[in-house]
Amino acid sequence: MAEASVYRIMTVCTGNICRSPMAEVVLRDRLEAAGLADAVTVDSTGVSDEEEGNRMDQRAVAVLEDHGYAVPRHRARRVTKSELESRDLVLVMTVGHAQRLRRLRPDAPISLYRSFDLAAVVEARGDEHRLDIDDPWYGGRDDFEEVLGQLESGADAIVAHVREALGR
Repeated sequence: MAEASVYRIMTVCTGNICRSPMAEVVLRDRLEAAGLADAVTVDSTGVSDEEEGNRMDQRAVAVLEDHGYAVPRHRARRVTKSELESRDLVLVMTVGHAQRLRRLRPDAPISLYRSFDLAAVVEARGDEHRLDIDDPWYGGRDDFEEVLGQLESGADAIVAHVREALGR
C-alpha cells in the first residue's frame, strides 16, 4: 500500500469528465457505507489532457444526483506517472486505458473496473474487451444510466477486495 494507514484507489477514463468521476462517486459512497471511508481515498483522472480543468459532464452529474449520490466539485485532470506509483489500485474503464497506463508504468496495480463484476466476467467469456465500459459522452441519458449500472454492479466486489487488502 502507498501509505500504511490509507489505501489509495484511482479510477481512470479518457477525459476524466464522465466515467471515472462517476466511478469515484460510486466507490466513495460504497466505501463510506462499509465503514471504510477513513481508511481509503478515491480519486479519478484521465489518460488525455483534452478536458483538463473542465467540470464533470452535466449528464453524469444529473444521473448521479437522480440516484441519490452526493456529487462533489470536480475538475478533470490527466494521470501522471507519480500518481500511478502512489496508488494501491488503479481501476480503468477500458482495455485501451490499461494499455496506455502500462506504458507509463508497467508494474502499476491496474485492473479493469468491470473485472470485479462476476456476472460481467462470465458474460465476457474471456474477451476482456467485453469488460470495457463504453464512453457515454456521445450518447444520451440512457448511456449514462448504463454506465452507472455497470459501475454499481462492480462496486461491492471492489469494496470487498479493499476490505481484504486492509485485513478488515
